[in-house]
Formats: sequence, C-alpha cells, structure tokens
Amino acid sequence: MKITDLKTFVVESSSRNYRNYVFVKVSTDQHIYGWGEATIEGKERTVVQAIADLADYLVGKDPFRIEEHWYRMYRHAFWTGGALLNTAISGVEQALWDIKGKALGVPVYELIGGQMRERIRVYANGWFLGCRTPKEFARAAERTVKEGFDALKWDPFGSSGLFISPEQARLAVKCVEEVRSAVGPDVELLVEVHGRLSPANAIRIGNEMAEYRPYCFEEPVPPENVDAMALVARSIPIPVATGERLYTKWGFKDVLEKQAAAIIQPDPCHAGGILELKKIAAMAEVHYVGLAPHNSTGPVCTAVCLHIDASTPNFAIQELHVGDWERIQSIQKGEFILKDGCVDVPKLPGLGIDLDEKELAKYPFQPHDMAGMFDPAGDLQPD
Repeated sequence: MKITDLKTFVVESSSRNYRNYVFVKVSTDQHIYGWGEATIEGKERTVVQAIADLADYLVGKDPFRIEEHWYRMYRHAFWTGGALLNTAISGVEQALWDIKGKALGVPVYELIGGQMRERIRVYANGWFLGCRTPKEFARAAERTVKEGFDALKWDPFGSSGLFISPEQARLAVKCVEEVRSAVGPDVELLVEVHGRLSPANAIRIGNEMAEYRPYCFEEPVPPENVDAMALVARSIPIPVATGERLYTKWGFKDVLEKQAAAIIQPDPCHAGGILELKKIAAMAEVHYVGLAPHNSTGPVCTAVCLHIDASTPNFAIQELHVGDWERIQSIQKGEFILKDGCVDVPKLPGLGIDLDEKELAKYPFQPHDMAGMFDPAGDLQPD
C-alpha cells in the first residue's frame, strides 16, 4: 500500500464560535483513506501549506510506517517544535492510524495497547456562550447538567490579565460559587484560566475558590514558565492542569519532573498526534499524573481522543466542546452518544469516524477575530 494524496479541508465553525476546522484526508492506492484533524485557530492557512509541504515527503510512502514518518517529518525539518509544524504533523499522523486500523479491520485503540474501558467520562466546554453574569452562568450550568453532563468547564475571568482587578477577581470567585450552588456537590467544576494570571494572583484566587471544590485549576499562569506553574501547584489545594499549549514529549518533560501539574492536557491536534500522546501519557504515569486530552476542536479530534482514552491507564477525564455541536453533527457521519456523563468508545475499524465532504464544502473558510477565543463573553458583570 502506498500513499497517493493528501487533501485538506478548511471548514468554518458556526457563527457562535471563533474557529475554522482543518481536516486532512490521506488517500492510498488501495482506496483506503484516513482522516486527521489539524485545527489551529488563526493560523489555518499556514497549517494547510505545512501539510502540503509534508505531502512532498509522504506521497509514495507506506502508510503503515507511522513511527518512521513522524520521526522524519519532525527531525528532518531541522526547525523542530512550535505549534504550526507540530499541528500539521499531528493531523497527518492521525490519518495514518485511521488507514492502518481500517486496513487491518480493527479500531485504533487495538493498535496502541488495547481497550481498557468501555465508556469515556467527559466534561462539557462551550456551554456558557453569551453568559455575562454569575447567575447567567449558573442557569446555563443547570441546563447543561440536565442534558446529561456531570462535569463542566468554563473561564470566569473575562478579559483579565496578569494583574486582575479586585472587582473581576471577586466576580470570578462569585461565578464559581453560583455555579456550584446551582448544580450541587456531585457535578465536577473545571475552572479554566487560559494562562491569564500572575503567580501571586493565581495563588490568591485559587485559595479563595478552593471551598467550592473545583476538579482542577487549568493553566493558571502563562505556560512558558514551568517554575511559575510549579509554584502555583505547590501553593493551592486545587489540582493544577496544563498542557494544551505544549508540544511533544519534550514539552512535557519539565512540567512532570518539576511536579507543576496534577493533570496534563496535551492536544492531539498540536502535541504530535496519537502515538506522541501515548508517550506523553506514559511519562505522566511515572509521576502519578492524570491524562485529560485537550479537545476544543472538531469531530476527528474527539474520535482520536476517545481511542487514546480507552487505551491509557492514567486517563482522567475528556473534554467535549458543545458550543458548536450542531455544525459538528452535520459534517460527520454518525454521532457521539452522551449518556450518564460518558461517551461510548468507537467500535468501527480505524478511528471509527467519517466526514461528509459535500457538507464540508458548505462552510468555507472565514477569518475570525482571535480576541473572541480568549474573551468569549467579555468581562463579567455583576448580577
């Protein structure tokens, strides 16, 4: 079997979102194809060109030799690392696993260790769109729990920066309090910070939020300074999570060795793909750190995550972005079924997902203001 073609699709998300999805389809001379996802907000066209460059190497190669191809795409670039190249590699690598699973007639999880669990616990993200006050977040949280979720993530910090104002800090804590009161003690709350805060402010606010028992405090400080993240982790009683903006096993080395996080969140669209996430998870297992793959993108990434989750001993919980659910359901063939806060593991060969190319064509690329990614609701307002 030989790779014959790589084709990319850039697909706008719904008007309520701020991204374009980037999908890559790898075809072979035996009419078996694989899907991967290389979504990266604001740099979609650059990643498409990077995938085209990778095609110069991949066309004519055996798709089964995934480890070799990853190594050559990564090392032979000379300029290793960074989001753009790693995102392109990640999308291609996922598609190669999809091809291999289909050719062998087994789900991908059977090729990366075998299935450990039947169902994957998920948490909802994107459920809060349009909310501006703590009580509005609380009402939206109640609705989301009624839809079947028992874990919720959101960012209550508005557009705050390293030196958050006293009013915004108070409202962020109030928002967590209101959501906890609305959903009760048994729903997990994951507090996202997007790296906004200085260590001192992250420690102060983390300690104030602790009484509401968040599941984790995600990326409380910018991710570049691992020592600052470790300081926060040592100073608050809430587990710290980080990793969505880190790439490859080398990006997680210091985080794990310095015990800067209790949960790591590598994104399979950016961190290197399926096998690289398995390697990162194994490194985390040595340090008794949980794996919660980051997944705020499209349906292929969701399928990829489910295969990793199903076959990883230290899996903790899986992100599921519901803010664009209608569009996601319209472009994929089949669907993910939520029940009791969990999603079933795919059973079909490969990744177990296919995309409708006619539907993809209905939603061409549209530029988005990236400010909306980090400030989807604006500053919080008093009730």
